[in-house]
Order: sequence, then structure tokens, then C-alpha cells
Amino acid sequence: MANVLSSDKQIAIIGSLCEGSSIRSIERITGVHRDTIMRLGVRVGKGCAALMDAKMRDLSCSRLEFDEIWGFIGKKEKHVTVDDGPECGDAWTFCAVDAQTKLVPAFKVGKRDAATANAFVQGVASRMRNRVQISTDGLRAYVEAIEKAFGSEVDYAQIVKTYGHEEMSNNRRYSAPEFVSSEKKVIVGQPDERLISTSYIERLNATTRLHMRRLTRLTLAFSKKRENFEAAVALHFAYYNFVKRHNTLRCTPAMAAGVERGFLTVGDLVEAVA
Repeated sequence: MANVLSSDKQIAIIGSLCEGSSIRSIERITGVHRDTIMRLGVRVGKGCAALMDAKMRDLSCSRLEFDEIWGFIGKKEKHVTVDDGPECGDAWTFCAVDAQTKLVPAFKVGKRDAATANAFVQGVASRMRNRVQISTDGLRAYVEAIEKAFGSEVDYAQIVKTYGHEEMSNNRRYSAPEFVSSEKKVIVGQPDERLISTSYIERLNATTRLHMRRLTRLTLAFSKKRENFEAAVALHFAYYNFVKRHNTLRCTPAMAAGVERGFLTVGDLVEAVA
């Protein structure tokens, strides 16, 4: 790939992907074929996953929030047939965010089931150096996963939200049902009830959807292979952690968490995986 595209061209392509541009729009702007753009994105994305795995170690996060964001590979779950591969259908990205530094220490792509939740939570636990407080939604798989990964060395609570019944009509509805109430449930330990929240992770989900065409609601862009989907997610979170300046922090989340001393550039991401 490096023998085909110049360094400046690679940086322009990866920077555009990180900012949420579609592959076909990048093709029109740069003149590089979409297949080449895809291969470059997958290669750099895989390298970003390895980079994050190496750097997100021995973290001193004290307050984490977990959530899952929906996407799909190939086709939506309701259209999957017995002839389709196991990768087709809904793809959920489990991710964690540190409420103080806004760092994303880990993520995991898979189905919204116990197996993916266990792998995700175990990955988060392996990166922490101290006791943490965790807040999640009411997904039952989190309870067993957090117990297996952290044992009693965690302060964990759930926020269970209740929504009103959605009225059915001939017109399709794309907005969420009316919010009714929420309840905080302490699962283990002694979490500070004032800090039990999923606001930061929900805001992260909005940022992720804005910067990833595959996760934009009602999008025409989607991955046909899980490899491509996971690479795009890794590229986004590496850019979010190491490159993108967070307005409230006045630095990157990686700098705020002490993982990096300065800003990285898109060029640094490309060079790191060369």
C-alpha cells in the first residue's frame, strides 16, 4: 500500500474517514479508488486496535460507564436467512468511557449477548489498576460479566429506564418512545449514588454515530464484512482517544488520562501501523 499511495495521500484519506466522510465521497475528492480506500482503512484500523491494546494498560480510571451501540453487517437482523453467514445481522459495539477523562479504554464488537459482554468486561478489568465505580443500563448480561471480571472489587449500579408505549400507526416512527422514569439499582459494592449515570457514554454514542458512516441512523453505508466493521470502530476510537481535541478537557482524552504526553496526528496513526 505504501508503494502505491504517497504518505500525504494516505493521511488525507484516513483523516477524512475519521471525520465521518463516506468512502465514495473520499474517492471523488482524492481520486483514489474506493477499493484502495477500503484496504487502507482496514489496514490502519487493525493497527489502531493493536496500538490501543498496547497503550491502554494500568489505567487509573475511577468512574466508568458502559453501553452498547447498534449497527449491522451485511443486512439487518430481520432480513437474515439460514443461508447467511454468522457475521451477518446486528452488530453491537460495547464500549466504556471514563467519566472524568473521557477516555475510551476498551471496546468489543459482537452480538448483544452474554459472551460478548463477558469478553468486553474482562478486557476492561484487565486494564484497570484500582477499584472503579461502574454504571450501566439494565442489560442483564452486565451483572454476571462484571461479577466474573471484578468479583467484589467494584462498585456497580444500573440505571433502569422506563419508556411509554409507542403508538402504532401507518406512519413509521423513527424517534424513541416517550421517556417515563428511571431507577438506580445498586448491584454490588457501595457506589456513590450521585455519580450513577450513563450520560457520558450516551454522549459518546452520539459522537461515534457522527464520525462513523456505518453507525449513522438510517444510513445507506454499512459493512459487508465484520473485519471491515471492527477496523472502522478501532480507527474511530484511536482518533477519538489520541488525536481529537476534547473541548471541555482542552486536550485529548489520552493526555487527560496520562496515556500520552501530547497530541498525536493522523500521520502518527498511519506511521504507527506502517
